[in-house]
Amino acid sequence: MLLTNPVVLSVLLMCVLCLLRFNVFLAILISALAAGMLAGKGLVETTNLLITGMQGNLETALSYILLGALAAAISMTNLTPILIHYVSKFISKKVFWFSLSIAFIACFSQNLIPVHIAFIPILIPPLLALMNKLRIDRRAVACALTFGLQAPYVSISVGFGLLFHTILKKELGNNGINVEIGDISSVMWIGGVAMLIGLVLALFYYRKPRDYTQSALESKELKVAQKEDLCMGQKEWVVLGGAVIAFGVQIWSSSLPLGAILGLIVMIIFGGIEYKKMDKVMEQGLAMMAFIAFIMLVAAGFGSVIRETGGISELINFASSISGGKLGGAIIMLVIGLLVTMGIGTSFGTIPIIAAIYVPLCMSLGFSVPATILLVGIAAALGDAGSPASDSTLGPTSGLNADGKHSHIYDTCVPTFIFFNIPLIVFGVIFSLFI
Repeated sequence: MLLTNPVVLSVLLMCVLCLLRFNVFLAILISALAAGMLAGKGLVETTNLLITGMQGNLETALSYILLGALAAAISMTNLTPILIHYVSKFISKKVFWFSLSIAFIACFSQNLIPVHIAFIPILIPPLLALMNKLRIDRRAVACALTFGLQAPYVSISVGFGLLFHTILKKELGNNGINVEIGDISSVMWIGGVAMLIGLVLALFYYRKPRDYTQSALESKELKVAQKEDLCMGQKEWVVLGGAVIAFGVQIWSSSLPLGAILGLIVMIIFGGIEYKKMDKVMEQGLAMMAFIAFIMLVAAGFGSVIRETGGISELINFASSISGGKLGGAIIMLVIGLLVTMGIGTSFGTIPIIAAIYVPLCMSLGFSVPATILLVGIAAALGDAGSPASDSTLGPTSGLNADGKHSHIYDTCVPTFIFFNIPLIVFGVIFSLFI
């Protein structure tokens, strides 16, 4: 059954193509078409499903492009060297503590100030020159960012974590297990601990210095940043104010595109962006983020196609038929969750798909309610790290590859897949057997 399942084959095809350094955008498109064809749907029907499904990430794609424009506007002022100047005083010069600081900041984006990936294209590109000077391996920073984007929502019921846990509570209830948010957070911390261990291992593994070619612009920024007489001018204050407004409006309205648009308008009206340089700002924003935005679009389309193939239900039914016991059932459920999320690219969208089968399967195998919560939650979260189509990997790449020196697949996806998914599976299997 696995050898003919369209979900398994299409996700494996996508991963193989990406590892062979095939263009990520085309790899996802081809894998989506392959999924449809393997399910017996024609090319035309599959293409229509793909295009229709792309609507699911339209807001995210627009957000990426507008955030790119904000980042470009900031880069045209002295805010970048000022940021480097002050941040370099507070962040340790050692790789481990530098990356841990980035992970700590990233955690705020999920819970305390829920801006998700919005901070990355603004904070990370200005720090690339400093990372190059310190010879920091960007794979360590990629793992730190992905940890900060995923671990908080997996384990803490605040911000995006509350949303994740609420969806989990709802879907468990729909399938006969009524729990409270407190019940979920009382076991999902295990997933957070697993990822924390993975982060420490990643930072230890990537501790050796790595050299990157420094551009003339980065060298200039570092020289400017080393000056002690740096000060905020009118343009810098306006751009900073626009960025604050962008984040404030997003939190108030829950709309990142609206916040970014209003932030740009404020910058233009008050002179933070010169009127004659508007086109240049937008062009730089597009150059920085358009590719990532279009990957998000086709990723949503790919997820739509594999949902329509019927292969996910077939895959889960197969798991229930061969589980054989608690240990086998836990391993199979988590591996299938990994495959599904790798294809769909979102943990939040995976929960409703797998809960309908996983909950009855857990009950039939004798798992406790806490163990069922843990298995469904971790099965949904697995694959968010490491998936070429996930914003938990695309976000870090968008910042770390601002100068074109960071590979999405080999410098973000592969490291985060190894150091986060493996600990999550191990902890999920072990703890589900004993709680």
